[in-house]
Amino acid sequence: MGRDRNSGSGKRKNVDRARFARLIKGRTENIRKQRESPPANPLEAPRVNELEFPPPRIRVAAENPKDPSIVLQAVVEDVKRTEEGRIVRALSIPWDAIVNELGRDWSKAMQISPERWEEIVAAAFDRDGFDEVTLTPRSGDHGRDIIAVKRGYISLRILGSVKAYKPGHLVKHDDVRALAGVVGSDRGASKGIVTTTSDFAPTISKDPLIAPLLSTRIELLNGVQLREWMCSLTNGTQSRNDRT
Repeated sequence: MGRDRNSGSGKRKNVDRARFARLIKGRTENIRKQRESPPANPLEAPRVNELEFPPPRIRVAAENPKDPSIVLQAVVEDVKRTEEGRIVRALSIPWDAIVNELGRDWSKAMQISPERWEEIVAAAFDRDGFDEVTLTPRSGDHGRDIIAVKRGYISLRILGSVKAYKPGHLVKHDDVRALAGVVGSDRGASKGIVTTTSDFAPTISKDPLIAPLLSTRIELLNGVQLREWMCSLTNGTQSRNDRT
């Protein structure tokens, strides 16, 4: 009886592999045909990703039940490299899926690595219409994790600092002062924004070195505000790069 069960299991696996291979082959052929025979009106053409693949879902991996981690797809793609870092743009479908999931359950934010959080916030700047978003290197970033630039009659250069902290781990005065110093030394900087998944020390707004800069030169976004900002950019909102 054991041999029969194993034999049946092996046959099912072979059938599943064959079905999967046919599925991939069919999707690949459809994509090839769409690229070779574009519609007469490109504005009416559906995007290949939206046509062929469902939106990705965020999920919790149970590799270690005591230390679950969120498994994420890439949320940004590289455009080019500069002296300041790598210019990126948002991958809208996975970013929307991740932000929507975080909107339902913010506790999952604590399972995302600091490096990935920098990418998520960088994608948010892109989605918010900034023309150029740069992720700085992990080392030698001069206190800046993100540089977001908007060009036009009113140009902006935002220096971003991302603090991926768990609840109870508050952003301290020195963290905010450090970014304020960087903003002061960058002649082109319009403002510095500190974002955190947690919150800020309650007396930061009264700090004599920080208080005069708040709202004009330094902006503070705690976990609640970060969540609201990102959620406001999903569900049909497009980045400037998506629209061009």
